Amino acid sequence: MQELKESALSDPAPKKAPIRRHRTLFLSDLHLGAIGARADLVLRFLEQNRADTYMLVGDILDAGVPFSLGRATACDAVIEHLRRRHAEGAKLIYLIGNHDPEPSLVPNGRRLPVEACDEVVHVAADGRRYLVVHGHHQDRAFIRSHLLTRIGTYLESLARLVCAAVVPTEDCRARVWGGKIDKAFAAVNTALHFGRGHEHRLVELARQRDADGVICGHYHMAGIHDRHGLLYANCGDWVTSMTCLTEDYNGRLHLVDGRALSISGAGLLTEAQVVHA
Repeated sequence: MQELKESALSDPAPKKAPIRRHRTLFLSDLHLGAIGARADLVLRFLEQNRADTYMLVGDILDAGVPFSLGRATACDAVIEHLRRRHAEGAKLIYLIGNHDPEPSLVPNGRRLPVEACDEVVHVAADGRRYLVVHGHHQDRAFIRSHLLTRIGTYLESLARLVCAAVVPTEDCRARVWGGKIDKAFAAVNTALHFGRGHEHRLVELARQRDADGVICGHYHMAGIHDRHGLLYANCGDWVTSMTCLTEDYNGRLHLVDGRALSISGAGLLTEAQVVHA
């Protein structure tokens, strides 16, 4: 498999970017409804990046924190955009994550027009087959605890609510305190997944499915590599990293910075070009 290459980000240009088209967009961990979610950035990205297939790789909604009046409009706009793209002929595939509510409990206005599933095999334009899962089923047993998931959600929400109450301006909250909260929870997340054993387990699961690699979300640690013998790709999230995966019409997978790509067309973080031997 071809060696992965790093590419530096360029500064965002002030002009509006043209609409970019992709064969597939892989988005995970939007956590719509959660206090830390950035539905505004998600919507801007989706408006400037169209795909034939939208692969929603889990934790699109967040069952732990109901939509508040302040967040509902932006979050609903993301759902409405996806529903509209589906009506226009785009394909939606929705993989359920550990934060997603039970589909039957989602109000009709926030329900996507597709059935949620646990895993799917995506066939890329070059014929390569990728197992796509959210990833939480490969956590160690104590991390998979539903109670632990909810405790983490409420602790993060409480920290952001306290920040909003004590920091006077939104700009300061976003630049300073929001960044500190993001770093703190990222450090906790890294500690919980020390050694990244989940990558090995997910790659092994892909082998069992006779796939050429695995694409997942869940871990909020964006990355793409083939260090375990098959391709491992993690979409990242839209709470801290604001990253996603894209597939072009040649079957190449790209990990992109959603903020930069939605503004300027830069934003390529890592490129994995999968080629036939």
